[in-house]
Amino acid sequence: MGSVLVTGIGELATVDGTGPEGLGLRHDAAVLVEDGLVAWAGAPSAAPAADRRVDVGGRAVVPGFVDSHAHLVFAGDRSAEFAARMAGQRYDGGGIATTVAATRVATDDELDGLVAARVAEMRAQGTTTVEIKSGYGLTVADEVRALRIAGRHTRETTFLGAHVVPAGADRSAYVAQVAGPMLAAAAAYARWVDVFCEPGSAHAFDADEARTVLTAGAAAGLGLRVHGNQLGPGPGVRLAVELGAASVDHCTFLERADVDALVGAAATTTATLLPGVEYSTRSPYPDAAALLRAGVSLALATDCNPGTCFSSSMPWVMALAVREMGLTPAQALVAATAGGARALRRTDVGRVVVGARADLTVLEAPSYLHLAYRPGVPIARALDL
Repeated sequence: MGSVLVTGIGELATVDGTGPEGLGLRHDAAVLVEDGLVAWAGAPSAAPAADRRVDVGGRAVVPGFVDSHAHLVFAGDRSAEFAARMAGQRYDGGGIATTVAATRVATDDELDGLVAARVAEMRAQGTTTVEIKSGYGLTVADEVRALRIAGRHTRETTFLGAHVVPAGADRSAYVAQVAGPMLAAAAAYARWVDVFCEPGSAHAFDADEARTVLTAGAAAGLGLRVHGNQLGPGPGVRLAVELGAASVDHCTFLERADVDALVGAAATTTATLLPGVEYSTRSPYPDAAALLRAGVSLALATDCNPGTCFSSSMPWVMALAVREMGLTPAQALVAATAGGARALRRTDVGRVVVGARADLTVLEAPSYLHLAYRPGVPIARALDL
């Protein structure tokens, strides 16, 4: 691949943990990339020689966004459901069945094309790493197919057979299938296992059912993720912490014990907040600023999905987190980059440091502050080198 010197960086946010709010800001900077990895960063006057140069013309550069929670393998449309929620209908997870039906009848080529388009849409908005879940098949064959397709687009694939109990299925028999033959078939195509732990929903799973799936997934060598505390207080957060899950996602309704558990597990379990879901379901926004002050490890992600947040925009998510969750623009950027990397237990993405992947996002702006300052404007894009 050779070497590339990226010059003309008016502001570089390395997110290396140094300086105010850990941004590691540099001004008038350059980055040397060798064989796809960051080899050096510093003042242009001290830059090493390179095979070629790319000048970004004084723009700001940040690490590529790490979207650690997305459901991209699906077909169909649920815009009418969104309109109904805006008119006051409560979300309970039941609409997932609509997407399951549409996804099952789509061809492999159709699903692959849809995922490719969504990943390209994310990259055009600055996302360079994305996790993709299954969960819209809910049969052995359909879940394996979803993971196989997801694996063509990312290494961060998550088995979510425990998304909901399919309509008409026996609950205990379905949990046994997910933790048994479905997991056995899916494990070769997945890095993670996830479960929608939400006892308040008739469609999702209680703590015992979630534990069964997660412990089986861990025994199969998969890392653990949990959907928890989205629809109301519940056991999801504490179960995730107890089992050492890499992340527990949503965290919309937290009790004091949940926060304490997350603080105690900050080195291992990241709370991934999904403000686009609160926007799209008219749910209350969690107080991200208070969680950070308490010592919780935070990430931001889109939860791009057809039912509760059909947005692929990490910049929009950051703007919501600043406006509605109390984060500073710097805290939102850290949560969307290094935070997402922690949620995926990755050290090679989310920062611009020597040895990391050279995933750079360039902004049509002089500063990272514009990510929240100009919501809805497409100022971020992954830099193709």
